[in-house]
This record gives sequence, C-alpha cells and structure tokens, in this order.
Amino acid sequence: MADTDKRVPVTVLTGFLGAGKTTLLNWILKANHGKKIAIIENEFGETGVDEDILVAREHSESIMIEVQNGCICCTVRGDLVKGLQKLFNQTKGQIDAVIIETTGLADPAPVCQTFFVEPSIQQLYKLDAVLTVVDCKHILTHLLKEVEDGAENESVEQVAFADRILLNKIDLVSEEEKANVIAEIKKINTYATIIEAQLDDKDKQTYKVPDMDELLGLGAFDLDRVTAMDDEFLNTDAEHQHDSTVNSIGFNLNENEQINLFALQQFIGNLIQEHSNELFRYKGVIAVKGMDKKYVFQGVHMLYMGDFAADWGDAPRKSCFCFIGKHVNKMGIEAGFRNCIAAPLRWQVGQRVKANVSTGYEAGTVIKCWDQGNAYRVRLDDNVEVWAPIDVDNFIKALE
Repeated sequence: MADTDKRVPVTVLTGFLGAGKTTLLNWILKANHGKKIAIIENEFGETGVDEDILVAREHSESIMIEVQNGCICCTVRGDLVKGLQKLFNQTKGQIDAVIIETTGLADPAPVCQTFFVEPSIQQLYKLDAVLTVVDCKHILTHLLKEVEDGAENESVEQVAFADRILLNKIDLVSEEEKANVIAEIKKINTYATIIEAQLDDKDKQTYKVPDMDELLGLGAFDLDRVTAMDDEFLNTDAEHQHDSTVNSIGFNLNENEQINLFALQQFIGNLIQEHSNELFRYKGVIAVKGMDKKYVFQGVHMLYMGDFAADWGDAPRKSCFCFIGKHVNKMGIEAGFRNCIAAPLRWQVGQRVKANVSTGYEAGTVIKCWDQGNAYRVRLDDNVEVWAPIDVDNFIKALE
C-alpha cells in the first residue's frame, strides 16, 4: 500500500559524546543518494562547533539550522519548534528528510515528544526513527556510570529510545568486548536493530558498513512501544535533569588569534594524560598559522585525530573549539588553550640563528616564517633545511 502521509520524515540522531554522530552525518551528506536533506544541529555549551565541522567538510550547500546555548531536550526546546517551522517555511516542505543531531548529553524522549504534542509540528513532520550511534570502545563506561540523585543517565536513555543502533568503532575492540557491549545494550533495548560499523582505514570520513536504506526512511518509530516503556513520554511537565558535574568550556577566536598546531597537539597530549577519564569530548575547527586549509580536530577520552579539510578561501579565519567533560572547568583548559595561540616571532627572514638538530645546535639563516604551520624554516650553513615548529629555545635560539 502506498504511503499517503506526505509529512516530512524526521530522524533523531543521538548518541553519547564522541560516539561519531557528526562523522556519520558527514557520510550521509556526501553519499550518492539523491535526497535533499536538512540538518538541525544542537550543541551542549555556548560554543557551536559541529556546524563549522560540516562546513569545513564542504557541505555548505546543505540546509543547516543551529539550535545552540543549551540542550535541545530541555532549555531550548522552544527553539527546536521555531527551527522546524523556519525550515518548513524556508523550503516550502520540499525536502526529503530532516536529521536532528542532538547534543551528546540529550535525552531523546523530549525531542521525540515534540512531534506528538506540538500541533503545528505534528501537521508538518512525522518522526521516522531514532538512530543512536554507540561508541563500542567507551560506551560501557557511560552506561554503567553512577549519576547524581535525580539525574538521568543520558547514554542509557539514548540506547533505550533507539529504533536502530549503529555500533561504531568496532575495530577498536576485541570480539569479546564487542559481545559484552551488545549484551549490555540488549538488556536495555531488545527492540532496536544493531548495525556494526567502522571508518575506512584510509578515508576517516567514510564508513565501510552502513547502507543508506538502513539509516533513513525506516518508518520505525513506534509510539505504543515508547509509551509502554515510558508512561511519562507524552507528559510535557515531566522534569529532566542533567548530571551537573558535566560541563563545557569553549572558545571563539578572531582572525588575529591563529593557532600553532604543534603547541595545540602538545597541550592536548598533556591534557589527556592527566584527565582522559573525565574528558569526554573535545573538537574544533582551527585556523592554523601558516596554513590555508581548515584543521578539523576531534577527540574522545584518549583517542583523538585531526586533518586538514576545506580551504578558508575568503572566509574569516576564526577558530572555534570546545571541551566537554566531568569538572572540565578545573582542568586548566582556558590558560592551556590560549598558550597555543601563535605569538609574534622573535626573528624575521634573513636573520641568523641556531637550530636544534640531531647533532646539537647548528648555525643557519631564517628563510621563511610560518612555513606549513611551522614557526620557522631555517637553512643551515651546510645548506640543509630544517624547521622549528614553535618559537622556543628548545628548537631555535639566538646565534651567540
């Protein structure tokens, strides 16, 4: 029988911090599916990063609306309604699907509830499915963690409400560990289909496993199942409380505050050595001094990666970065991150210096400043060229 429901289908894309939601979204947007897809982004904290990441991956033609400065499942739910109405008016409903990517700390229940209790939204949209991305490497830590009295374990809620679960990063665990994760998931949700996935070894933005037909257009959301599981689902007065020990700190830097990449990598390395268990997520789009491409940097606990994406072109080279974790405001991030901002250099092209090489300090001449992200490029007196990544005496100093 043909589907006579012409409302726009909506997928709620959820999953705990760092599970891989934005990477999956990148994969969906660049896949050859011929669909016109609109994206609604929500982020935890005051610094929005995910939309910048999507643009850096050159999806700027996609329709994106950002719902910021709070969690979409509570304080900014009214903004979600406004965003959906704005989206429909902007497109006149001529879109094939909407994907709402929630913050990693969102309970999907109030988001889903919006499509049943808001008459204006119910007329325009239908909830297609809840797609939950699970980080196979770290999910048990979050599913089994203790939370404050009265607070919800969001990772449990995300698994419980899933119609489909994308078991991500399976290449990072053993078969036994994966089996334990699946068993724990099935204790919470026996209904959802589980799809295993991992990123391609060469292209870290491409999935090996998922098929588009297994992710969108599922028609899988079952209101009866959800209300049987949560009899408060349609109660708009139900309270929702986050774990108050989890917070965020973010940065928006201007064009004069570009980053020394070597210093940033050192800072992140030291940070995760000391706080990896409490540091849930860190990500950003960085303007690297001396480079013309945007640097996209993402990390989860001790696992992090970064690569250069689209050119800045004529766009202002403004960096945005955020850190989310348990007591993240006590990690010294503010000072540490700002120490990564490239400062004025001590030497200019043509000046004589000493560069630290394998044989010790050797005399040479500065031939370029900010070369491919390095503070200096130096030609030694024997005509060998070397680089100093940062402007400190450990790498380069005055010629005595």
